[in-house]
Amino acid sequence: MMSPHLTALRARIRELEGGGKRFAARSEPEASVAGRGDEPSTETRVLPFELPALDAALPGGGLALGALHEIAGSGRGAVDGAAAALFAAGIAARTRGRVLWCVARSDLFAPALAQAGLAPDRVIYVEAGDEPALLACFEEGLRHGGLGAVVAELGRLSMPASRRLQLAAESSGTLGLALRRWRRAESAEGFGQPTAAATRWRVTVLPSAPLPVPGVGRARWRVELVRCRAGGSADAALEACDGAGRLAVLSDLVHGSAEEAVGQRSASG
Repeated sequence: MMSPHLTALRARIRELEGGGKRFAARSEPEASVAGRGDEPSTETRVLPFELPALDAALPGGGLALGALHEIAGSGRGAVDGAAAALFAAGIAARTRGRVLWCVARSDLFAPALAQAGLAPDRVIYVEAGDEPALLACFEEGLRHGGLGAVVAELGRLSMPASRRLQLAAESSGTLGLALRRWRRAESAEGFGQPTAAATRWRVTVLPSAPLPVPGVGRARWRVELVRCRAGGSADAALEACDGAGRLAVLSDLVHGSAEEAVGQRSASG
């Protein structure tokens, strides 16, 4: 018997499709294509960050579409966790089409996602009762093939579950973002366990940009590419996502040396 969460999700997607029209899961502007060959299946479409410090470490020069990616905050609980969610929102905002966001807790703040470029009218929210139901909705959204991206907030992600999600993303060409969240700090140790995700990212909040008057400037993050299959690793201090979902080099380094804020490490499998 099909889960009521999946039944409701399928009905909602059919309703939004408007009589059978499917949303194109392409980026805006259109995603790059790397590895062109004689067979269409050999094509790997990517979503560039348009930041050399990050794109140079990624195969094809960008985040692979049709793949699963993991994102987590660093060690400061809710603060870094919120930054990781906005990082995911900025990535999803730069795809074309609806975005499915699956949660187990109803604490997502939609206006904050909008500030990172992900408008409320683009997002389909699914509140699952538990993680098994959430994983089922995540996989269903990835297999559908009519969405720009699917984001799911997960505490645990086993190797078998991640393989299913990776295969679902590959079959449809949809970008999958596993946003790792934990109720207890000690549970975060599971982020180091191997999964089938193509990349693994960690986001840490830095002091915001200084202003000439009292107030809070644009947020800043340390963005780490911890693992990348067939790629490298990177570590960059960046300005947080703007209203178009784009990251930027720190404003006070635009006319200086980016090497002060960016460290690129050797390639890893």
